[in-house]
Amino acid sequence: MQMRVKKLNPKAKLPTYGTSQSAGADLYVCLEEPVTIGPGDTAFLPTGIAIAVPEGYAGLVFARSSLGCKRGLAPANKVGVIDSDYRGEIRVVLHNHSSEAQTVEDGERVAQLVVVPVLAPELVETQELDDTERGIGGFGSTGRK
Repeated sequence: MQMRVKKLNPKAKLPTYGTSQSAGADLYVCLEEPVTIGPGDTAFLPTGIAIAVPEGYAGLVFARSSLGCKRGLAPANKVGVIDSDYRGEIRVVLHNHSSEAQTVEDGERVAQLVVVPVLAPELVETQELDDTERGIGGFGSTGRK
């Protein structure tokens, strides 16, 4: 499978896979100058690219583990969803969960893009749902261990 990537800024970097078996392709920021994100603040960071996710798929934007664990920077919306019909610039919205300001430099890898198949079942209203062992048990209802 191929996915088309368009540079919206000539200095933008195309996503890259860290290894041949990486699930996600690293997304790079394309900045005119470094951006500092204060503790508890959020910043919209451009990548300088647009992508054409194939129909029947979605692009999911996840945190890079090193950025989240070492610097406290993670996507503000937890997981970004890129629909197959979106053609605008991919922006990564990072939130600083740490107690220190964090500076993001041009060309830095800030998230990873995972492309997954999407099922879109027809949604049918009903008055009843089938019974299950769990039933209406919600958060924590299956135990901790």
